[in-house]
Amino acid sequence: MAVALYQIAVDAHDVRGLARFWCEVLNWKVLFDDPEEVVIGADEDAWPGIVFLPVPERKTVKNRLHLDLSPDDQAAEVERLLALGARRADVGQGEDATWVVLADPEGNEFCVLRPKQTLID
Repeated sequence: MAVALYQIAVDAHDVRGLARFWCEVLNWKVLFDDPEEVVIGADEDAWPGIVFLPVPERKTVKNRLHLDLSPDDQAAEVERLLALGARRADVGQGEDATWVVLADPEGNEFCVLRPKQTLID
């Protein structure tokens, strides 16, 4: 039996607002919008996507799962994300961390990594 990762589910207080934020972050689009879920993705045929599901409560503790973003320019990307509504977050990463921890508008932590180096044979 084959299996593939289809989408990542995120509980949200404001599903449409959080979906719009992540569409801007990832340059994705809304693929499905319904009161019970909003699905975003690169396009209709690209997997995985992210589905935002409504919940009445707000986030209260550190995420057990988070996204890592790999930009071309870490500092510029952090500034762009802060302008979109992200905020800096401290999850105990320490001052010598090579990644930057941010939180989306609902407090879900994610990391902005240093640019990945290409390996040359």
